[in-house]
Amino acid sequence: MKKYTEEENKILDSIEAGEWNSVANVKDELAKAKMAAMATTTKNKNINIRVTEADITKLKAKSVEVGIPYQTIVSALIHNYTTGKISLAV
Repeated sequence: MKKYTEEENKILDSIEAGEWNSVANVKDELAKAKMAAMATTTKNKNINIRVTEADITKLKAKSVEVGIPYQTIVSALIHNYTTGKISLAV
């Protein structure tokens, strides 16, 4: 008999307790999961944007305050916006 890890045993117990339900359309859910997996493994792309000198200066100052590159801050902002974690007020 195969030995399972603690996490695997918890999952098996949960399934056996009836805590899991089938999805209505397996093909759609599988397609969504595949798209999400591909999106997380895609390579970074370079982009060019126009930013005012004042904004880039402030951004660089903030990046020094938090100790991370300003490019990482821009990337995190874009990611958080595209995943719906933040919204844009124009």
